[in-house]
Amino acid sequence: MQFSSKILSQTVTKLCLDKGIDHIVISPGSRNAALTIGFTGNESFTNFSIVDERCAAFFALGLAQQLQRPVALVCTSGSALLNYYPAIAEAYYSDVPLVILSADRPAHLLEIGDGQTIKQENVFANHILFNGACKEGDTHQSYNEDQIHTALSIAINQRGPVHINLPFSEPLYDTVKTPSVFPECQEIVEIQDTASPALISEIASHWNASSKKMILTGVLAPNSLEVEVISQLAENSSVVVLTETTSNVHHPNFFPAIDQLIAPLDDSDFKALQPEVLITFGGMVVSKKIKKLLRDYPPMVHYHIDSKKAFDTYFCLTKHVPCSPNHFFKEFLSLTQKTISTYQQDWLRVKNQRLQKHDLYLNEIPFSDFLVFSQLFKTLPNNIQLQLSNSSTIRYGQLFEMNPSHTIFCNRGTSGIDGSTSTAIGAAHVCKTPTVFITGDLSFFYDSNALWNQYIASDFKIIIINNSGGGIFRILPDAKEVPSFSTFFETKHQLTAKQLSEMHGFGYQSANDMPSLMAQLATFFETLTPHKF
Repeated sequence: MQFSSKILSQTVTKLCLDKGIDHIVISPGSRNAALTIGFTGNESFTNFSIVDERCAAFFALGLAQQLQRPVALVCTSGSALLNYYPAIAEAYYSDVPLVILSADRPAHLLEIGDGQTIKQENVFANHILFNGACKEGDTHQSYNEDQIHTALSIAINQRGPVHINLPFSEPLYDTVKTPSVFPECQEIVEIQDTASPALISEIASHWNASSKKMILTGVLAPNSLEVEVISQLAENSSVVVLTETTSNVHHPNFFPAIDQLIAPLDDSDFKALQPEVLITFGGMVVSKKIKKLLRDYPPMVHYHIDSKKAFDTYFCLTKHVPCSPNHFFKEFLSLTQKTISTYQQDWLRVKNQRLQKHDLYLNEIPFSDFLVFSQLFKTLPNNIQLQLSNSSTIRYGQLFEMNPSHTIFCNRGTSGIDGSTSTAIGAAHVCKTPTVFITGDLSFFYDSNALWNQYIASDFKIIIINNSGGGIFRILPDAKEVPSFSTFFETKHQLTAKQLSEMHGFGYQSANDMPSLMAQLATFFETLTPHKF
């Protein structure tokens, strides 16, 4: 085992290991040498080397998304740190724990014109749960331990990104065989998953008095709700449960493909669907149509269930219920009574009508993005992890009922296209089931450095819907009327991923009509080597 001679490096590595933070994503540099030596010199850590810091951060996001525990990022000083910001913002809004460990120059070399220096402390102020600023030197050991402990505890307990800035003076590469410090690991006090009995009773009284209850689920990790909870909600005739592609919740009586259900409704239909009680949980909601409906036709009361936060997305929030959805419903459902209502059955009939028209439409339309997505979702193997990019891909996903055997993920915290591929590759590396990533062309090319690493799982597949530009802008109201639309919005291009695939050793297949699509899909999922389609 090898240690950096820097006691600050020894302190960080010891406390990370004590708290179970053992996956470390490192980008090369010199100022972070002490940290790199500390992590790579201990075989208890699983280390990754990724050159592009933006890709490294999204790769770490994918790891943490699947591991459900913090992953650490290590970078050198200067602008390297700023490249983490898109992934940090995503982690902040998606409740994914990341620990940012940034090496810095010592205080006396800052703001004097020295190279590769910026104001690193508190640089992520608006999108971070904690900013720690350590100091170099033996006399600051107690202070540094408190800073590091606080940061790691917050990342674990509050599920989000934290930043610790770590100054190192030269020499940077000296090593020792025995550590100089032995920091004690302070116990982390876990946040209790409880809700006020009085609040649960209040919600139950509204619930029992209502014949029209709506539950809307956003982004959820798989298995967030127990089967018994799902069954009780599905069997209540006064309850309509709307789910999204990223909800990972399924039942024949639930309503996936929200936009498919709502898009053709008129004013009288909206009023009929308007709930008296609205309960929401999960992360960000994709559907703009359900947001508009609930803002225009608000419920009498709205409760959001989340152990951490509640956004007033529909401008009618009554109260935040600070606990996990599963804990809430296990306590809550025992207080509820069944109400005679046709609310669920009325909308199940509408759902079935929409599905019939959906199938008829698919039989009539020519080869198109919509038809391709339909065929993909029918062809995907069972029991896979499905990673979806943002923009068009996730919105097409909203129009189809998902396979219940799939676990589905998408970076919906900030909804950016910038790191979808890197996130999917990180997630695939630690996922126990094969991973398929579906993306648009702009999103794929934007994050093409994601392929520049040695950690791509052998059963990882990429499917690119290449329509030679940002097709989503064509469906936005009035967008096509803007001058220079194709150059500055749609950004038309003639690129394919063939050369990138060859450069990175990927197999490559392509299709440009339905017969070739069917032929390629017949073999695409057979091999276990990385592919791009």
